Amino acid sequence: MNVSVKIRPLLFAAALLVAWYVAVHSQSAHLLPDPIQVLLGIGELAQRGLLLKYVVASLFRVTWGFMLAALIGVPTGLAIGWYRRAEMALNPLLQIMRPISPLAWIPIAILWFGVGDGAAIFLIFLASLLPLTLTAVNAVAGIPAVYINAGRNFGLSTPSLVVRVLYPAVMPQLIIGLRITLGIAWLVVVAAEMIAVNSGLGFLIVDARNAGNRYDLVVAGMVLIGLIGLLLDTGMRSLEGIRSLRWGYSED
Repeated sequence: MNVSVKIRPLLFAAALLVAWYVAVHSQSAHLLPDPIQVLLGIGELAQRGLLLKYVVASLFRVTWGFMLAALIGVPTGLAIGWYRRAEMALNPLLQIMRPISPLAWIPIAILWFGVGDGAAIFLIFLASLLPLTLTAVNAVAGIPAVYINAGRNFGLSTPSLVVRVLYPAVMPQLIIGLRITLGIAWLVVVAAEMIAVNSGLGFLIVDARNAGNRYDLVVAGMVLIGLIGLLLDTGMRSLEGIRSLRWGYSED
C-alpha cells in the first residue's frame, strides 16, 4: 500500500512528460522544446560548468537573505507580540510596508549595492523579513492565556517564561512561517537575478532568451528552479517531524 502511494506521483510526473512531448510534436511549429531537448540542455549546462555555478549562486543568495531575515524578524516579532504596547505602536508601520512588493525595491537595491550579490541578498532579506515578523507576532498572540498564567503561577521569571513557555508554544507556527517564507525567498531570488545580477538561475533564463532564443535552456532553468524549490520545501517540512515539535500538529 505504501509503495503504491509513493509510485503514484512518479506515474503522474511521467504522464505529464509524455503529454508534454506529444503536445510539442503535434504542432507544426515547435515553439517550445520537448522534455528530451530540455534534458540535453541541462546536460550542456553541466558540461560547460554552468549548472553547479548558477545553482550555488542562487542558493548562496537565498541562504544569506533568508537567514538574516530570520535572525532579525523572528526575535523582533516575538518581542512585538509579547509587549502589547510595542504591537500597538508598530502595527501601522508593518501594515503599510506589507503591500509593497519586494521587487519595487530593485532600483533602490541597485543604487545602494550595485549590480551583484548585495542587491539580490537585500531584496531576499526584505521579502522574508516582514512575513517572518508578522508570523512571530501572530504566533505569540495565539498562545492560550492559560499557558502564560500557569507559568506565572509556578513563579517563573520573565526570561524563564520566554524560554519554557513562549518558544515551545510558538515553534510549530514559526516552522510553518519559515517554510512559506523560504518559498517566497526562492521566488524573489529568481526575479532579482533577472535584473540585479549576472549569474544564477534567474540570469540563466534571461541570458538564454537573449543569446539566440535558446528556449531549451530557458525551460531547463525553469525546471531546475522547480526541482530545487521542491527540495527546499521538503527540507523545511522535515522540521515538522522533530519530536519536540510534533505535539503542535494534528495526528491522522
